[in-house]
Amino acid sequence: MTPEETKAHDTGSGFAGQFLIAMPSMQDERFERSVIYLCAHSDEGAMGLVVNKPMTSITFPDLLGQLGIEAGDHVADNPVLFGGPVESGRGFVLHSADFIRDASMRIADDVALTATIDILKAISAGEGPHRHVLTLGYAGWDAGQLDAELQSNGWLVAPSDDAILFDHDWSTKWERAIRVLGVDAFMLSGEAGHA
Repeated sequence: MTPEETKAHDTGSGFAGQFLIAMPSMQDERFERSVIYLCAHSDEGAMGLVVNKPMTSITFPDLLGQLGIEAGDHVADNPVLFGGPVESGRGFVLHSADFIRDASMRIADDVALTATIDILKAISAGEGPHRHVLTLGYAGWDAGQLDAELQSNGWLVAPSDDAILFDHDWSTKWERAIRVLGVDAFMLSGEAGHA
């Protein structure tokens, strides 16, 4: 499901607004120990953003420079995250709902998604959302694909937690997201039907 299809569908269905957490047995290294915030999930597919894998190849000020936006001093510590393998050159900002524009898509009461250059300009000027994460690329699933991966024990679904979603403690985000379910990550089994 592309971001355009996501915008045209009801994002409140399925698991939208929740965490998708890779099981320890995840074989796809792109998603190993990933925490994904699901932006949309319906019968037609799903779309989400990996929120715990900072990129080392580009910084936020570098990205702003490539787009011709002057980087304010306060953006230096903003990382750019690997959002997923689909359209890896395209940027998405997952953010607090205190910044809503026409192009923003509200996912939950307190979380929205904006994928226009205007939000980057606002963040650079210190006028953007209070909390945000910037990703390049997204994770997408065709109709029924994510549901099949859930059935085969590839992922856990957990309620999202804004403290986990927006913080910069990347190294513990996966374990903390699993603990939202009251489970210790080291007690999980990769076999279907077992915890």
